Amino acid sequence: MADNRKRVKFKSIAILEAVIILFLIIGLVFVAFIKGRKDAVPANAQSDKPQVRRRAVIEKEESFYQLDGKKLLMNDSTYGEIFVPVYGDVPASTIDLSKLIMRNGYAFYEEDGKVVSTTGIDISEFQGEIDWEQVKQADIDFAFIRVGYRTYGDGIVTYDSAFQRNLEGAQKAGIKVGAYFYSQATNADEAVEEADAVIDALAPYNITYPVVYDWEIVHTDSARTDDVSVEALADCCVAFCERVKDSGYTPMVYQNTGTAMHKLDLPRIKDYDFWLAEYADKPSYYYDFKIWQYSNTGHIPGIEGDVDLNICFRPY
Repeated sequence: MADNRKRVKFKSIAILEAVIILFLIIGLVFVAFIKGRKDAVPANAQSDKPQVRRRAVIEKEESFYQLDGKKLLMNDSTYGEIFVPVYGDVPASTIDLSKLIMRNGYAFYEEDGKVVSTTGIDISEFQGEIDWEQVKQADIDFAFIRVGYRTYGDGIVTYDSAFQRNLEGAQKAGIKVGAYFYSQATNADEAVEEADAVIDALAPYNITYPVVYDWEIVHTDSARTDDVSVEALADCCVAFCERVKDSGYTPMVYQNTGTAMHKLDLPRIKDYDFWLAEYADKPSYYYDFKIWQYSNTGHIPGIEGDVDLNICFRPY
């Protein structure tokens, strides 16, 4: 009998709990769906409280974007076709590619049926002994001679062991001469040190072609320049070029298309002549360049092995 009373008591408590839970559920549904509808404000409803909505301002410097939003299409090994905005204040190339022809392994630029370009090479101690008379007879008009380099490990400024022999041999053969320095500078002070080394080396000679700053990324090994920033690289270019310009030489920057488009701050170096390296049948570089290095596998009588070939579009 006592057990029956306990069972009835437990059932009553369970029923009461179920009723309470049911009322709670009904209350929650009422608040969420019925009362909430009355309090909701439509998206277009007018409010007595003033609303401040700020439009994001996207600032675009005219020095980076053309007013017409012009873009350059390029190819990337990872992303395929990519685009980059055009610098509005960096002069574009005026070379008519239809006037650029290849003949006997050399590139020529013609206007009105006449060749108006000159042909040249750039060399260093790696080319060994050069017969400059044969080079001249091969219709080479100019040569850029490496004055020296900075080592990419220890950062030591070093003169090219064949610099004097090559410069004097080229000039004796009647070939116009320019000079370049292979840089691994990490800041402007080092670039000035490199420029001073070049100026000292060139002092006894008459150089008519530009003195070139050749800063390159080392892909095959770790180098002291691996972490050089865009700003630091531009500082180096400007520091070197201004230094050699003050000494009476024509400054020039050498660079390949990829590094120029992705690493160089082009608006900062736009006042210096540019030497483009792009190994192709036609250059794809959008901006102005005075010399185009179109091959690194040229063969010239008087030089053993491969040599870089260049075309110059203006007189120096």
